[in-house]
Amino acid sequence: MRKLSKYPTHIAFIMDGNRRWAKRRGLTKYVGHERGAQRLVDVIKNLSEIKEIKFASFFAFSTENWNREKKEVDAIFNLVSDMFKKNESEFEKYDIKFVCMGDISRFPDEMQKIIIKAVEKSKNNSGLVVNLALNYGGRADIVQAVNKLIEKGAKKINEEDISKNLYSYPAPDIDLVIRTSGEQRVSNFMLYQLAYSEFYFPKVHWPSFNKRQLYKALKIYSKRHRRFGGN
Repeated sequence: MRKLSKYPTHIAFIMDGNRRWAKRRGLTKYVGHERGAQRLVDVIKNLSEIKEIKFASFFAFSTENWNREKKEVDAIFNLVSDMFKKNESEFEKYDIKFVCMGDISRFPDEMQKIIIKAVEKSKNNSGLVVNLALNYGGRADIVQAVNKLIEKGAKKINEEDISKNLYSYPAPDIDLVIRTSGEQRVSNFMLYQLAYSEFYFPKVHWPSFNKRQLYKALKIYSKRHRRFGGN
């Protein structure tokens, strides 16, 4: 990629469009999710090569996704597990540090073990920090942060207290949110962290969000003037 004048420190992705991508090609939902999982790996590698980007967050499975048919949910679980198992050495080579955002206690035991292993094994890595949102909701994230503070005996809570107890801590607030497929909503994703984020909504579906698409998004971001409520 050509060098840009400005990069986000923290970039986030709402990975939308796996099923629509598959339907347009006469393929099954599973194939769509499979290609989406591979695209996730590709994007993580692409981002890890841009040293200015320190944190990347991905919406992999929301608290609302449980409403999908069980067969599809199980397929997503298998793909998440396989992603970690098949790419373990690659992630280590790229020095990726994984953080899990969300309550994984509802997941199958074997899947939980695989996620916990990936997080534990990568905890001392110093490259790109990847926050993977699994059984995650933005509102639930804020609630669990407040409950943590209550359990610690907090009498009065401020914004910094909440920030330090979110799943994504110590990642800073999100600079750029990308939602693929052209949908223009945040769908309960990292609500607290995106208060002053820039947004980009490419029409391309997630499985087609390649390196060229990523560069285009970063180039658009580099030209934005962020005011943070000021002039």
